[in-house]
Amino acid sequence: MADPRLGTAKNIWVATVRRDDRPHLAPVWFVVADGKWYFVTDPKSVKARNLHHNPNVVLALEDGSNPHIVEGRAQVVQPSAEVTRLFKEKYDWDISTDHQYTEVYEVSVAKRLSW
Repeated sequence: MADPRLGTAKNIWVATVRRDDRPHLAPVWFVVADGKWYFVTDPKSVKARNLHHNPNVVLALEDGSNPHIVEGRAQVVQPSAEVTRLFKEKYDWDISTDHQYTEVYEVSVAKRLSW
């Protein structure tokens, strides 16, 4: 059963690993479609550089009292019309016309934790 917060939560925390093995954590906007998680970032960002080196990622909803965490692998994708529509509906953000945040990441979930 999908967590109903996935459609309404505004941010997730994205954890990546730098080349020198130091962790990096950043909040981002996100959507979920067909069991995959999507976020968009600036290709020059720390998280983007980290993911190009190591695609392993951990994502977590902001609510630490009711955690929802996923582990998986991220890859840059061309967003589907559905993903673009979901960002527009949720954030009033047309990711297809943004000139700074141009890398769309799709995260395939390997492990899910919530309690």
